[in-house]
Amino acid sequence: MRRRTVAAAAAAAAAFGLPALTGCGAADMTKQASPYADAHGARTVTLSVQSWVGAQANAAVAQYLLEHELGYRVDTVQIDEVPAWDALSQGRVDAILEDWGHPEQEERYVADKKTIAPGGELGVTGHIGWFVPKYLADANPDVTDWKNLNKYAGRLRTAESGGKGQLLDGSPSYVTNDRALVKNLDLDYQVVFSGSEAAQITQIKQFAKEKKPFLTYWYKPQWLFEQVPMTEVKLPAYKEGCDADPKKVACAYPHTPLRKFLNARFADGGGSAAAFLKKFHWTTRAQNEVALMIADQKLSPEEAAERWVRKNESTWRAWLPK
Repeated sequence: MRRRTVAAAAAAAAAFGLPALTGCGAADMTKQASPYADAHGARTVTLSVQSWVGAQANAAVAQYLLEHELGYRVDTVQIDEVPAWDALSQGRVDAILEDWGHPEQEERYVADKKTIAPGGELGVTGHIGWFVPKYLADANPDVTDWKNLNKYAGRLRTAESGGKGQLLDGSPSYVTNDRALVKNLDLDYQVVFSGSEAAQITQIKQFAKEKKPFLTYWYKPQWLFEQVPMTEVKLPAYKEGCDADPKKVACAYPHTPLRKFLNARFADGGGSAAAFLKKFHWTTRAQNEVALMIADQKLSPEEAAERWVRKNESTWRAWLPK
């Protein structure tokens, strides 16, 4: 699920008051190297951190435990999703902790080149969909069936949607099926890009504050559901291969068990750090708990990780190598 950009990350970081992560612009991220990357025999680890806050929560907890329980030095590098696979293959980073599915990269680097090794499941299932606020769905239950969306297009019209209903998206750089879905399902809607994840969150919160109806692209897991309850619109059922041709997509997004990947050399020779990252496995609820502390309560990732670690020793002890 290739849905984030480094530019969006910068906007999100600014909006949430998050510290900037190591890295440079999106133009050539694979040439960014951590001083710890591919450091043979050293007790160092470099983690690739995607720009959304759930991924930052993974990295924050992993980093805290690697440093405080296993005695490693940890660096984080923020890289867009596809370039992160290149960097991982080259040894510029040691691990990706949340991958939403990149079959082409997996085929190239895991199956063919064998420079990347699977690191197991994260324990969290990701899903993209179209959502309306719960207050709209409660008052109008049929709005949650895509076949009825045109009935509500007038109520969902905005100044930006050109006379049609608005489907709110994030950054235009996110790879989504939304424009194809609108066209192929013959919906009287216009995809309107907010510009970034942070801007989209701001817009959703404003709609909710005013109790206005809205339709938005959104995803799970995400901490915003705790503040703005939303109900998913049922799109035509997902079937394997229904999204193979981006121009002909007319089905829902899949549910994707999120997975971890390690540089192959690190997977074999990374000692306790590699063993720990392979065992790192938590729940959607746990990830959201840490993400909420970072994005909404304004804690630094390290502070949020420390607070979670203190309360959940019975969970993370099982991740440590014997």
